[in-house]
Amino acid sequence: MTASHLTGSTTGVSALSSNVNTLPGLTLADRQADHSRFVQRVRRRYPDELACLPEGAPERATMQTGLATLLQRGLPMPAALRVLRQLVLERLVVLDCEQGAALEAVTRAVTELAEIALDAACELAFQELDDLHGAPQHPDAQGQTVRAQLWVVGMGKLGARELNVSSDIDLIYVYDQDGETAGNAQGRNRISNHEYFGKAVKHIYNTVGETTEHGNVFRVDLALRPNGNSGPSAVSLGALEEYFLVQGREWERFAWLKSRVIAPAACIADKSSDALRSAVLPFVFRKYLDYNVFDALRTLHRQIRDHASKRAAGNPGRANDVKLSRGGIREIEFTVQLLQVVRGGQFPELRTRPTLDALPRLCRAGLMPQASADALAEAYRFLRRVEHRIQYLDDQQTHVMPTRDDDLAWLAATMGCANVCEFLHTLDAHRELVAQEFDTLLGGPTNGGCSGKGCNGKNGGAPRSSADDLQSVLAQLPVAFAAKVAQWREHPRVLALKEDSRLRLVRLVQRTGAWLEEGRVSEEAALRMADWIEPLLRRDSYLALLQERPSVHERLLRLLGAAKWPARYLLQHPGVIDELASQQLLSDRFDAAQFEAELESRRAALHSTGEDDEEALLNLLRRAHHAEVFRTLARDLEKVLTVEQVADDLSALADSVLRLTARWCWARLKNRHRDEPAFAIIGYGKLGGKELGYGSDLDIVFVYEDEHENAGEIYAAFVRKMINWLTVKTGEGDLFEIDTALRPNGNSGLLVTSFQAYTNYQQQRGSNTAWTWEHQAMTRARFVLGGVSLAGRFDAVREDVITALRDGDSLAREIVAMRDKVRQAHPVRGTMFDVKHSPGGMVDVEFVMQYLVLLHSRTHPELRANTGNINLLRRAEAAGLLAPGMGEAAAQAYRELRQIQHRARLDEAPTQVDAASVAPCAAAVRALWQHVLGPAAVN
Repeated sequence: MTASHLTGSTTGVSALSSNVNTLPGLTLADRQADHSRFVQRVRRRYPDELACLPEGAPERATMQTGLATLLQRGLPMPAALRVLRQLVLERLVVLDCEQGAALEAVTRAVTELAEIALDAACELAFQELDDLHGAPQHPDAQGQTVRAQLWVVGMGKLGARELNVSSDIDLIYVYDQDGETAGNAQGRNRISNHEYFGKAVKHIYNTVGETTEHGNVFRVDLALRPNGNSGPSAVSLGALEEYFLVQGREWERFAWLKSRVIAPAACIADKSSDALRSAVLPFVFRKYLDYNVFDALRTLHRQIRDHASKRAAGNPGRANDVKLSRGGIREIEFTVQLLQVVRGGQFPELRTRPTLDALPRLCRAGLMPQASADALAEAYRFLRRVEHRIQYLDDQQTHVMPTRDDDLAWLAATMGCANVCEFLHTLDAHRELVAQEFDTLLGGPTNGGCSGKGCNGKNGGAPRSSADDLQSVLAQLPVAFAAKVAQWREHPRVLALKEDSRLRLVRLVQRTGAWLEEGRVSEEAALRMADWIEPLLRRDSYLALLQERPSVHERLLRLLGAAKWPARYLLQHPGVIDELASQQLLSDRFDAAQFEAELESRRAALHSTGEDDEEALLNLLRRAHHAEVFRTLARDLEKVLTVEQVADDLSALADSVLRLTARWCWARLKNRHRDEPAFAIIGYGKLGGKELGYGSDLDIVFVYEDEHENAGEIYAAFVRKMINWLTVKTGEGDLFEIDTALRPNGNSGLLVTSFQAYTNYQQQRGSNTAWTWEHQAMTRARFVLGGVSLAGRFDAVREDVITALRDGDSLAREIVAMRDKVRQAHPVRGTMFDVKHSPGGMVDVEFVMQYLVLLHSRTHPELRANTGNINLLRRAEAAGLLAPGMGEAAAQAYRELRQIQHRARLDEAPTQVDAASVAPCAAAVRALWQHVLGPAAVN
């Protein structure tokens, strides 16, 4: 087989596979490690040393034992490390190729070998340099002189513990503080810490990277350090932070994503190296969704492919590079890292280094379908195992498929394939899948362009220049939208945009104009989008998101065209628009268990990096809540959900937020005295009745049952903390307004009461008892969270209250009087009809049902459940408490009035409508009111 068979990417492999159908089948004998020319050399050169490495898979402990044995045989440390590497790799070839070792076992062994080697190299360097110059020093916060530390930062696969068997290692050397060394034993030869650590870097290289008669331990590459090969070999932490802030480039964020301090071991053990994370995390992961990195990744990927093409120009075989060619390992890594960098600032659970660990996390976060994640993981394992076998052949840092027939047959056999043809077909399939996923993620050949008629240039390419770009598109726009865009030509925010951001803005206007011409979106939507995006122009990541995701752009326009309130919500919480990219947006419903699990996962991720302070958790709750409200809003406006389903989902979301807030607040309460609080939250009003709308406040009552002597004080502090967490405004906004006026004795009562006191108050025990209006509220009360025993006891109290024996006439008079007070507080002037407060409106239905429940649930148990007014009306009719058809007519009227109210609020329109348009609804409700509460109550 010749090199000419391998002159393409995946197509070259396909052509090759069609020429090997006649090759004989492969057997276990074809998998022997001694086909490797590297293994042959090691066994010839080190026959006596092979036994120094204990049997089995190389692990940290066995490699350290092997190193100690080699040192005992008289080898100096640098030579012992080199020989150890030869022994470890020879063992891995056997385990991998003959016994099918797991990929993780191989990469972990090579990574741990690098960690052992670099730790030993640091120790040697520090010993020699301390003798010459004394220890590097600096004053600590207390003014005490302490040793300055050097951290060896592993990048890429070394940082992710994914090192391949013949890899070089990408290192960056960072030291914590500038200063001066202590001097030698005579107090002489003092040098700056910068000079000391520069010498240490050279010494470490000599120990690990220099080629000797035993080869090297690892080839060392420092090109990823700040300012690349022109920068200092070691950089201080302060200088690194400044570099990130001033000069750090987008592609470097991908490089630092997998960074990890790997030596010296002592710095890792005492956690002093953790200081580096505080500099790296905000550089890699931005606070907001960061779609600007798409262009950076495209540029980096294009450079890598161009470089690979140039290398292959004189050697066609190089075009089949399992790492760098189309559909190779690098494209899997880029796919994963791009989603991590874009989302990792807001979703800390995505911050993980290993590719195979990141894929399921992306899947759980809804950023990748399960099938895609599984396929990419399978492809990654396959390609990495192929990469290792290529390198096993001659211990060369190469990823190019071999061209010799016997080498290809050995690769196929060790991959468990029946013949070379099967191997190449499998390789082809994996690479094609990877390439498709990568191209899909980066938007394919359109590169996030205009995607519509009327765009300048092929596929919506960039306009001629940014000087006249907005002017050039005005002719294709409708009058009102064109007038708005024309104002941007002199707008300070637009003029302040960077060139690429201005081009993105033009492309969005072009695409919007094309969709307007096609009738896909309305001009009102375009105008609202312009008003929405104008104050956000400083955050060009939103421009990048809309350009990169045409589907998000179109959904956004549809959403804004449907009602006014979504535009206001989006202006307050612009980051939620990324939810429009989800394929499951319209098919899914709110899932409380999944929501809470995701938030707990994010909190745990923040805790693992020491970022779980109170402000971070407040913002975490707010971002998640706003995103979920927006998902419900999108489904609502697309008419996927009914008004009742919207209320159900918003109520369930509020329950989840309350549960999470209670757990996290209790865990952080300084004077807590038990693992779980013995308390409960009772929901009233819209929360209790599961009828929450957008922006509804929460009517809640807090109770506890705890015999601790300071229980009242402890739970009061707990509740105050909870209310603060729920209501305080942060940079991410707030969660809810909280109303506790329905607690015993209202606003003059205790913020949190014992459950016994609450029971006595509701059940009319003692002199301090509830009013009838409070019993009306109890008909809609619901146990929201707390212990199981308290839940059952609350249900019993509620049932006792609503089923108490009552005089019908007295109850009717009190409820009618209360209804009159409410009506006086909300007067309706003129001839318009207020869907909530006018006679025949929604409040009349609610008061009627409260009366029926309080008067009749004693003898009609079917009225006791808190199932909502519509369901209770039907139950009351079935029980004979309403005339035939009256309950159903009132239920339909109530539903229609709710829908009118709901749509009016979404469009920020008044809820007072033309009376004639709702006459049948009002008539049905008036008939209900007169039948139940008497003609004297009808106005």
